[in-house]
Amino acid sequence: MTFNDIKQGSFLLLDCISGSRAYGLHTEQSDTDKRGVFLLPQKQFYGLHYTEQVSNDSNDEVYYELKRFIDLLVKNNPNILELVNTPKDCVLYKHPLMEKVKAELFLSKLCYDTFAGYAQSQVKKARGLNKKIVNPMDKERKTVLDFCYVVHQQGSLPLKVWLAQKEWRQEDCGLVNIPHMKDLYALYYSANHPLRGVMSGTDASDVLLSSVENGAEPVAVMSFNKDGYSKYCKDYKAYWNWVEERNEVRYENTVEHGKNYDAKNMMHTFRLLLMAEEIARDGTIHVRRSDRDFLLKIRSGHYEYEDLIYKVNEKMETIDALYQKSGLPDMPDETKAEMLLAELREELYRQNALKHLKAD
Repeated sequence: MTFNDIKQGSFLLLDCISGSRAYGLHTEQSDTDKRGVFLLPQKQFYGLHYTEQVSNDSNDEVYYELKRFIDLLVKNNPNILELVNTPKDCVLYKHPLMEKVKAELFLSKLCYDTFAGYAQSQVKKARGLNKKIVNPMDKERKTVLDFCYVVHQQGSLPLKVWLAQKEWRQEDCGLVNIPHMKDLYALYYSANHPLRGVMSGTDASDVLLSSVENGAEPVAVMSFNKDGYSKYCKDYKAYWNWVEERNEVRYENTVEHGKNYDAKNMMHTFRLLLMAEEIARDGTIHVRRSDRDFLLKIRSGHYEYEDLIYKVNEKMETIDALYQKSGLPDMPDETKAEMLLAELREELYRQNALKHLKAD
């Protein structure tokens, strides 16, 4: 079963415009995303290879097989619960039997995690993005030497500065552990006797240790901030991976509005929080947003980053209280969901068989 196959014959059960256009939050630049449901042909369903979902090359059109669709509803997946309550003007096709699938049959307190919990994770991403934008990292990677210091008078000097003052090379130095002193070394220098140097190269993850002649005197005591260097390496890798993978259009928009956060991502964070609140309070999902103006203000960078973080924390307190006293079940009834799935599949296969008989 391929993406092109599902729109042929009687495979398609639900075809909807989703995303920003369904929410009423689209702009002139917004893409048209689509989601839907399809039925795997009976022979393929009973065969060895089950296709649970298909998509186009750009992944902005995604369709779920009926079993996968019901399974995600039971898990209170936000995208799938929204799909069931898609506004009528965004429903391109809906098989009559799909009327039996209602979001209210699946809503539960799991939505606290899948809507509000996911939103909180996006806030953490926004914090990370804010740090990346405000504190960019130089492309030139630091080395072990940048995290080494020598004891100097009543304080310390960066090893690179100390070596430059003495016009020495790190390759002519050697280190020996100082017993019982973590990451503290006796530093030796010799332009004649071969020593291993402080580090092996720019990609080194630790300092090098050398053997020195008996009676040799160290020229300094050096410390290596190994933990600091390890953290820097992780941050460096994460930052430049982000640079390579980021959506440049969204990044430029983020920089342009000057608030140093991904405004589109933050808008959807608030949308999820508001939907989590409505589910607990109203027992339903409102896909088309009545708070459109507020959400689009977030997207345009109208609010300061810290103000939005404060609003998120404030909203979470309200959501916590609502879910504690909500009458929603702790989780959906899997037995009823399974019965519904079996009923739909049997009836759909029966209808398809009748169509083939009439055609013959």
